[in-house]
Amino acid sequence: MRRSLILCVAILVAHSTSLGNGKGTYSFLRNEVGARAAALNGSFVSMTNDPNVLFYNPAALPTITAPKGSVGFLKHLLDVNGGHISYAHSLEGIGTLGGGIIFLDYGSFTETDESMNILGTFGARDLAFVVGMGRSIDELTTVGMNVKVIYSSIANMNSFALALDAGVLYQIPSENITIGASVLTLGTQINSYLQTKESLPLDVKIGITKRPEHLPVLLNLNFHKLNETQEDFLQRFSSFSFGAEFLMSESVRLRVGYNNEQRKELKLGTSASLAGISLGGGILFGDYVLDYAFNSYGKIGGLHRISLGMSF
Repeated sequence: MRRSLILCVAILVAHSTSLGNGKGTYSFLRNEVGARAAALNGSFVSMTNDPNVLFYNPAALPTITAPKGSVGFLKHLLDVNGGHISYAHSLEGIGTLGGGIIFLDYGSFTETDESMNILGTFGARDLAFVVGMGRSIDELTTVGMNVKVIYSSIANMNSFALALDAGVLYQIPSENITIGASVLTLGTQINSYLQTKESLPLDVKIGITKRPEHLPVLLNLNFHKLNETQEDFLQRFSSFSFGAEFLMSESVRLRVGYNNEQRKELKLGTSASLAGISLGGGILFGDYVLDYAFNSYGKIGGLHRISLGMSF
């Protein structure tokens, strides 16, 4: 089992790197999932003990200390809304299983004919089902894999895709360091909108989490889209994010994040305003945790997320 998991992860990493650019369709899969991860601006590949690691690195599933679930709501720009549901549970002798749903609704649109006569309204929405498993291969290393079913619809048309995620996580307890790497959304369209298959938003990520000695903070640095080709080799590392989670007390967390690529892309004229900056926090009460995040899109606006996590 251990050899098979390691081999599968290695093959996926090698294959995804060879594919190069993976911007593709189903861009909603690039949205952050959960208020905690969003407040850290996606620096979540090496985070642990959270059911939403399922969407970032399935290898982190075995770090979950008890059965946990999470539900969340996303208030996007204009009338676009979305959310998620996730759950993870350890099975003795097998590993830690996780499952989740991501959805995004784009609201209602007016349907017209060529003469602009109103015919009615239609909607558009995206949906992804994720099922995964993580397993320890030794005291410090875990690996994991997901199967992802993706569905998208616009009016009476729809498309469908299948994909895999895979990851590895390595912990260095003596240094309070965790290192993670994942390959997300490696797959293909089964049914496309216009009979032309599009690529999926393939993403290769590497991240590190460090808790400095005697300081109540988790520092995260993640590199995203490492599979995408660039003219300059160093430009491969320009898509990075940084996040810090401050442990204010046993029950209060404050978070801040920065996304370099997002800040550059959302720059209008000579000003980026607060684009690429995220803020948030969490409050623990008993077996529950309530998280909030705000992600700035600069002059365009901002995204609000709220999540409720629970232990069973």
